[in-house]
Amino acid sequence: MFYEVIPLKLFRSGAGVLTYSYDTSLSIGAIVTIPLGRTTTTGIVVKKVTSVDFPTKPITKVLYDTPLPSHLIKSLFWLSNYYLVPLPNIAKLILPVGINKTRRKSLKPAPNSPKLPKAPKIALNPAQKTALQGLESASSRTKLLHGITGSGKTNIYLKMASTALSEGNSVVLLVPEIALTSQLVQIFETTFPGRTIIIHSRQTEAERHQVWEQCLQATTPVVVIGPRSALFTPLSNLGLIIIDEAHDSSYFQENTPRYSTLRLASFMANHLKTPCILGTATPLATDYHLAKVHHSLVTLNEKAKPTTPPDISVIDLKSRANFTKNRYFSDQLLSQIKQNLGEHHQTLIFHNRRGSAPLTICENCGYEALCPNCYLPLTLHANDYTLRCHICNHHIPVPVNCPNCQHPGLIHKGFGTKLLENELRRLFPDARIARFDADNTKATSLDALYDEVKSGRIDIIVGTQIIAKGLDLPRLATVGVVQADAGLSLPDYSAPERTFQLLTQVIGRVGRGHLDHTSVIIQTFHPDSPVITAAIHADYPSFASYTLSIRRQQHFPPFAYLARISVTYKTERTTLSKIRALYRELSAISAASNAKFLISPPTPAFHERTARGYTWQLTLRTHSRTQLLALLKPIADRPNTTITLDPPSLL
Repeated sequence: MFYEVIPLKLFRSGAGVLTYSYDTSLSIGAIVTIPLGRTTTTGIVVKKVTSVDFPTKPITKVLYDTPLPSHLIKSLFWLSNYYLVPLPNIAKLILPVGINKTRRKSLKPAPNSPKLPKAPKIALNPAQKTALQGLESASSRTKLLHGITGSGKTNIYLKMASTALSEGNSVVLLVPEIALTSQLVQIFETTFPGRTIIIHSRQTEAERHQVWEQCLQATTPVVVIGPRSALFTPLSNLGLIIIDEAHDSSYFQENTPRYSTLRLASFMANHLKTPCILGTATPLATDYHLAKVHHSLVTLNEKAKPTTPPDISVIDLKSRANFTKNRYFSDQLLSQIKQNLGEHHQTLIFHNRRGSAPLTICENCGYEALCPNCYLPLTLHANDYTLRCHICNHHIPVPVNCPNCQHPGLIHKGFGTKLLENELRRLFPDARIARFDADNTKATSLDALYDEVKSGRIDIIVGTQIIAKGLDLPRLATVGVVQADAGLSLPDYSAPERTFQLLTQVIGRVGRGHLDHTSVIIQTFHPDSPVITAAIHADYPSFASYTLSIRRQQHFPPFAYLARISVTYKTERTTLSKIRALYRELSAISAASNAKFLISPPTPAFHERTARGYTWQLTLRTHSRTQLLALLKPIADRPNTTITLDPPSLL
């Protein structure tokens, strides 16, 4: 007997399937070890072949004859075709690391009780019931649940999961990060005790293998909760996929193989004929548009419990009259912080840039401190008085004099969360202040200090986007946004979307019903910006209309398919030569075909120079994905060339 097998090791450019022999019958989806050149590797059986006219090698060993579910096998081929990724690279996503290791700790028993769980009672308010009916009646398999913060989307998830379990079907609930969704996870574990399996980043290789094997062998329905990789859990009876915070950037895998979890989940749902729910308060504009076109948009605009909305003030950063006491914090924000300290309430200060100052220059000769690897400005970190690159982590002590002209007048421009923390400690020396950003150690991380933050023992919380989502703090009275438009000027088609999402999320930290009065103070250079105005009024439809109209004019998703091609070489000269040649080649192919492509001229990548070398890029836009794939396929395997299809950002 002969079988086609996908190895987990990339063996030849463009190839993905090899044929082997085996004495006995194997199931499609069986996991085996196979000889590959001079080594042995793991593989997945994907097809039985009647006969072959060439010599074959035998399969070495059957690791698991319990087959992988068919939807995972189908997903292998779909991902490979849809994103132009070799099959072996996709197969690595499906199997746990170290699957061929035999020594493992004893497995936890899988929940294999023949009895189906008794459906728990989950109360829904009228708005939630209407939303649930809308989800159930929508004809499309993939449905967008657009629910404002605090509207009770979790209750709808629970109700749908309960129904799926009672019908003998398993559920996958994807979350951006377990640490930020601990409350949701706890609710599911409490509601479905003994039926909930958690996957998270702190699990060891052996623990992840155990969880994977537990799910492969389970015969009764379970709820699997985890990040995007949880979608590859081998559940033979998958009946519901829920993606919480579906707008989150973590659902797009930035490293090889590059793919969108949302698109993959939608494919699986269509194949299995099961629902896929995208739940979010700030949908991606593309998903919102598609949901409206396919009549699968369900809105939930009422809070689950009566709450008083926060008072929102907009402070114009251009008016220095608003900043008579401090250059970073307006008089109104300082007054509110002082009042909160007196009432033992918390204040959250948000600024999406870490460090103390992002620019160090010489006031005499104009020297600028740049990273020697990335050619990007080094950021001052005042706590250890170093200049640090936020891309490659190159760091040096702050020079006493200018390295170029020896002048002692080095100055630091701009500000980050570290500087804001120091400024607040100077202004409020008795306050308990904590900063949360990517510079935190494990001991000072939000996860480690979560109990102190939630209990109110921290008076002022300073941080980046880490604190903008997932926090429900009973004693939080005020949110202060130091510069709301900081991300709007980035050269990227999705910059307005990210700004709107962050502002909406951080505003949503207050007005949750814990305190009678809460406030939000937004400082901005652009108080009349449609993006900022829409976020302040929680007016997603207006924002969507604004950003979609711009994308339609500029031929960006969802009105065109988008691809980014990056070329990286050690020298700038080689990179420029290769990218220009590629531009001429693609332009010639486009001109010779009937397809209409918009091909941008070569441009330096946002992070042009890194430790890998120099990177330049092209972008392609077209209305036909088939034609786009046909254009890209011949160059998909070229060395030093990276293709990203449907990139959520061009930075």
